[in-house]
Amino acid sequence: MLVSALLGWPYPRLDPDLRKAFEVALHAGTATALGVALRGEVAAVLGRLDAQRAIGAALTLAPPAATGLVLERAIETRLGAPPQVAAAQVAGGLALAAADRRPATRDYGDAGLVDHVLLGIAQTAALVPGVSRNGATLTVARLRRLDRPAASRLSRHAALPLIAGATALKGLRLLRAGLARDLAAPFAGGLAAAAASTFAARGLLDRMASARSFAGLGAYRVVLGGVALRRLRA
Repeated sequence: MLVSALLGWPYPRLDPDLRKAFEVALHAGTATALGVALRGEVAAVLGRLDAQRAIGAALTLAPPAATGLVLERAIETRLGAPPQVAAAQVAGGLALAAADRRPATRDYGDAGLVDHVLLGIAQTAALVPGVSRNGATLTVARLRRLDRPAASRLSRHAALPLIAGATALKGLRLLRAGLARDLAAPFAGGLAAAAASTFAARGLLDRMASARSFAGLGAYRVVLGGVALRRLRA
Protein backbone atom coordinates (compact mmCIF):
# COMPACT_ATOMS: atom_id res chain seq x y z
CA MET A 1 0.00 0.00 0.00
CA LEU A 2 2.78 2.45 0.88
CA VAL A 3 4.83 1.60 -2.20
CA SER A 4 1.88 2.11 -4.52
CA ALA A 5 0.93 5.39 -2.83
CA LEU A 6 4.46 6.81 -2.89
CA LEU A 7 5.04 5.83 -6.51
CA GLY A 8 1.61 6.98 -7.67
CA TRP A 9 0.40 3.55 -8.75
CA PRO A 10 -3.38 3.04 -9.07
CA TYR A 11 -3.39 -0.07 -6.87
CA PRO A 12 -5.64 1.42 -4.12
CA ARG A 13 -8.24 2.26 -6.79
CA LEU A 14 -8.42 -1.25 -8.21
CA ASP A 15 -11.40 -3.47 -7.59
CA PRO A 16 -11.25 -4.67 -3.94
CA ASP A 17 -11.82 -8.30 -4.92
CA LEU A 18 -8.97 -8.09 -7.42
CA ARG A 19 -6.65 -6.64 -4.78
CA LYS A 20 -7.62 -9.38 -2.32
CA ALA A 21 -6.96 -12.03 -4.95
CA PHE A 22 -3.51 -10.59 -5.64
CA GLU A 23 -2.74 -10.54 -1.93
CA VAL A 24 -3.55 -14.27 -1.87
CA ALA A 25 -0.68 -14.77 -4.30
CA LEU A 26 1.65 -12.75 -2.08
CA HIS A 27 0.61 -14.75 1.00
CA ALA A 28 1.13 -18.01 -0.89
CA GLY A 29 4.65 -16.99 -1.89
CA THR A 30 5.53 -15.98 1.66
CA ALA A 31 4.03 -19.11 3.23
CA THR A 32 5.79 -21.40 0.76
CA ALA A 33 9.17 -19.78 1.31
CA LEU A 34 8.78 -19.79 5.09
CA GLY A 35 7.80 -23.44 5.09
CA VAL A 36 10.84 -24.40 3.03
CA ALA A 37 13.33 -22.12 4.78
CA LEU A 38 12.20 -23.14 8.25
CA ARG A 39 11.48 -26.79 7.49
CA GLY A 40 14.10 -28.05 9.94
CA GLU A 41 12.84 -25.82 12.72
CA VAL A 42 9.21 -26.72 11.97
CA ALA A 43 10.05 -30.44 12.02
CA ALA A 44 11.81 -30.04 15.36
CA VAL A 45 8.81 -28.22 16.87
CA LEU A 46 6.37 -30.83 15.59
CA GLY A 47 8.60 -33.59 16.90
CA ARG A 48 8.39 -32.14 20.40
CA LEU A 49 4.70 -31.28 20.21
CA ASP A 50 2.79 -32.17 23.36
CA ALA A 51 -0.51 -31.05 24.87
CA GLN A 52 0.90 -27.90 26.45
CA ARG A 53 2.67 -26.78 23.28
CA ALA A 54 -0.44 -27.54 21.21
CA ILE A 55 -2.56 -25.40 23.53
CA GLY A 56 0.02 -22.62 23.31
CA ALA A 57 -0.04 -22.73 19.51
CA ALA A 58 -3.85 -22.63 19.53
CA LEU A 59 -3.87 -19.63 21.88
CA THR A 60 -1.48 -17.81 19.56
CA LEU A 61 -3.52 -18.58 16.45
CA ALA A 62 -7.13 -18.37 17.68
CA PRO A 63 -7.44 -14.61 18.45
CA PRO A 64 -6.27 -13.33 15.04
CA ALA A 65 -8.11 -16.10 13.17
CA ALA A 66 -11.43 -15.41 14.89
CA THR A 67 -11.07 -11.63 14.65
CA GLY A 68 -10.09 -11.82 11.00
CA LEU A 69 -13.11 -13.95 10.11
CA VAL A 70 -15.53 -11.65 11.94
CA LEU A 71 -14.08 -8.25 11.07
CA GLU A 72 -12.42 -8.93 7.72
CA ARG A 73 -14.80 -6.74 5.71
CA ALA A 74 -14.73 -3.88 8.22
CA ILE A 75 -10.93 -3.90 8.30
CA GLU A 76 -10.71 -3.87 4.52
CA THR A 77 -13.20 -1.04 4.04
CA ARG A 78 -12.39 1.25 6.98
CA LEU A 79 -8.66 0.80 7.49
CA GLY A 80 -5.62 0.72 5.27
CA ALA A 81 -5.44 4.26 3.87
CA PRO A 82 -1.77 5.11 3.15
CA PRO A 83 -1.50 7.76 5.91
CA GLN A 84 -2.91 5.26 8.43
CA VAL A 85 -0.41 2.62 7.30
CA ALA A 86 2.48 5.10 7.60
CA ALA A 87 1.38 6.23 11.07
CA ALA A 88 1.12 2.61 12.20
CA GLN A 89 4.68 2.04 11.04
CA VAL A 90 5.93 4.90 13.20
CA ALA A 91 3.91 3.84 16.25
CA GLY A 92 5.01 0.21 15.88
CA GLY A 93 8.66 1.16 15.55
CA LEU A 94 8.57 3.32 18.66
CA ALA A 95 6.78 0.58 20.62
CA LEU A 96 9.36 -2.04 19.63
CA ALA A 97 12.29 0.22 20.51
CA ALA A 98 10.76 0.98 23.91
CA ALA A 99 9.94 -2.67 24.66
CA ASP A 100 13.43 -3.76 23.70
CA ARG A 101 14.86 -1.74 26.56
CA ARG A 102 13.35 -4.21 29.02
CA PRO A 103 15.89 -6.52 30.65
CA ALA A 104 15.86 -10.07 29.32
CA THR A 105 15.29 -12.49 32.19
CA ARG A 106 13.52 -15.39 30.43
CA ASP A 107 14.36 -17.75 27.57
CA TYR A 108 12.33 -19.82 25.11
CA GLY A 109 11.62 -22.59 27.57
CA ASP A 110 10.04 -20.10 29.99
CA ALA A 111 7.26 -19.09 27.58
CA GLY A 112 3.91 -20.05 29.09
CA LEU A 113 0.22 -19.85 28.24
CA VAL A 114 -0.02 -16.17 29.18
CA ASP A 115 2.77 -15.40 26.74
CA HIS A 116 0.99 -17.27 23.96
CA VAL A 117 -2.29 -15.44 24.66
CA LEU A 118 -0.50 -12.10 24.45
CA LEU A 119 1.24 -13.16 21.24
CA GLY A 120 -2.18 -13.98 19.84
CA ILE A 121 -3.44 -10.54 20.81
CA ALA A 122 -0.38 -9.00 19.13
CA GLN A 123 -1.17 -10.88 15.93
CA THR A 124 -4.75 -9.65 16.18
CA ALA A 125 -3.51 -6.05 16.37
CA ALA A 126 -1.44 -6.76 13.25
CA LEU A 127 -4.65 -7.22 11.27
CA VAL A 128 -4.64 -3.41 11.15
CA PRO A 129 -2.72 -2.52 7.98
CA GLY A 130 0.71 -1.12 8.81
CA VAL A 131 0.99 -2.90 12.17
CA SER A 132 3.73 -5.40 11.44
CA ARG A 133 2.91 -8.92 12.63
CA ASN A 134 6.56 -9.60 13.28
CA GLY A 135 7.05 -6.27 14.99
CA ALA A 136 3.98 -6.71 17.19
CA THR A 137 4.96 -10.18 18.38
CA LEU A 138 8.56 -9.13 19.03
CA THR A 139 7.28 -6.16 21.03
CA VAL A 140 5.06 -8.33 23.22
CA ALA A 141 7.75 -10.93 23.74
CA ARG A 142 10.27 -8.31 24.86
CA LEU A 143 7.70 -6.67 27.13
CA ARG A 144 7.37 -10.09 28.74
CA ARG A 145 11.15 -10.00 29.34
CA LEU A 146 11.87 -12.86 26.95
CA ASP A 147 15.37 -12.65 25.48
CA ARG A 148 15.83 -11.77 21.83
CA PRO A 149 16.50 -15.33 20.55
CA ALA A 150 13.29 -16.48 22.25
CA ALA A 151 11.33 -13.50 20.92
CA SER A 152 12.52 -14.16 17.37
CA ARG A 153 11.79 -17.88 17.61
CA LEU A 154 8.30 -17.38 19.03
CA SER A 155 7.54 -14.78 16.38
CA ARG A 156 8.52 -17.19 13.60
CA HIS A 157 6.51 -20.03 15.10
CA ALA A 158 3.46 -17.79 15.37
CA ALA A 159 3.80 -16.57 11.78
CA LEU A 160 3.72 -19.74 9.72
CA PRO A 161 0.34 -21.23 10.73
CA LEU A 162 -1.34 -17.83 10.55
CA ILE A 163 0.02 -17.00 7.09
CA ALA A 164 -0.69 -20.53 5.84
CA GLY A 165 -4.24 -20.38 7.19
CA ALA A 166 -4.93 -17.01 5.59
CA THR A 167 -3.52 -18.27 2.31
CA ALA A 168 -5.69 -21.41 2.37
CA LEU A 169 -8.88 -19.48 3.21
CA LYS A 170 -8.41 -16.78 0.59
CA GLY A 171 -7.13 -19.32 -1.93
CA LEU A 172 -10.36 -21.31 -1.64
CA ARG A 173 -12.36 -18.14 -2.19
CA LEU A 174 -10.25 -17.31 -5.23
CA LEU A 175 -10.80 -20.77 -6.70
CA ARG A 176 -14.54 -20.38 -6.32
CA ALA A 177 -14.57 -16.93 -7.90
CA GLY A 178 -12.13 -17.82 -10.67
CA LEU A 179 -9.23 -15.81 -12.09
CA ALA A 180 -9.05 -14.23 -15.52
CA ARG A 181 -6.38 -15.76 -17.74
CA ASP A 182 -4.71 -12.43 -18.44
CA LEU A 183 -4.02 -12.07 -14.72
CA ALA A 184 -2.17 -15.37 -14.36
CA ALA A 185 1.23 -13.93 -15.30
CA PRO A 186 1.21 -10.90 -12.95
CA PHE A 187 -0.16 -13.05 -10.12
CA ALA A 188 2.60 -15.61 -10.68
CA GLY A 189 5.12 -12.76 -10.70
CA GLY A 190 3.82 -11.50 -7.36
CA LEU A 191 3.97 -14.98 -5.86
CA ALA A 192 7.53 -15.49 -7.08
CA ALA A 193 8.64 -12.06 -5.81
CA ALA A 194 7.13 -12.70 -2.37
CA ALA A 195 8.84 -16.08 -2.16
CA ALA A 196 12.19 -14.71 -3.33
CA SER A 197 12.14 -11.79 -0.90
CA THR A 198 11.24 -14.12 1.97
CA PHE A 199 14.13 -16.43 1.09
CA ALA A 200 16.43 -13.43 0.84
CA ALA A 201 15.35 -12.31 4.32
CA ARG A 202 16.32 -15.63 5.90
CA GLY A 203 19.72 -14.24 6.81
CA LEU A 204 18.10 -11.27 8.51
CA LEU A 205 15.89 -13.61 10.52
CA ASP A 206 18.97 -15.49 11.71
CA ARG A 207 20.70 -12.22 12.61
CA MET A 208 17.71 -11.03 14.60
CA ALA A 209 17.84 -14.17 16.70
CA SER A 210 21.36 -13.24 17.81
CA ALA A 211 20.96 -9.45 17.73
CA ARG A 212 22.02 -7.37 20.69
CA SER A 213 19.19 -4.94 20.05
CA PHE A 214 15.99 -4.61 18.03
CA ALA A 215 16.42 -0.83 17.94
CA GLY A 216 17.53 -0.98 14.31
CA LEU A 217 14.28 -2.59 13.24
CA GLY A 218 12.33 -0.03 15.24
CA ALA A 219 14.30 2.84 13.69
CA TYR A 220 13.74 1.47 10.19
CA ARG A 221 9.99 1.47 10.72
CA VAL A 222 9.98 4.98 12.19
CA VAL A 223 12.01 6.34 9.28
CA LEU A 224 9.91 4.53 6.67
CA GLY A 225 6.65 5.70 8.20
CA GLY A 226 7.92 9.22 8.79
CA VAL A 227 9.14 9.66 5.22
CA ALA A 228 5.89 8.24 3.88
CA LEU A 229 3.79 10.58 6.04
CA ARG A 230 5.77 13.60 4.92
CA ARG A 231 5.51 12.73 1.23
CA LEU A 232 1.84 11.83 1.43
CA ARG A 233 1.05 15.19 3.03
CA ALA A 234 3.13 17.15 0.53
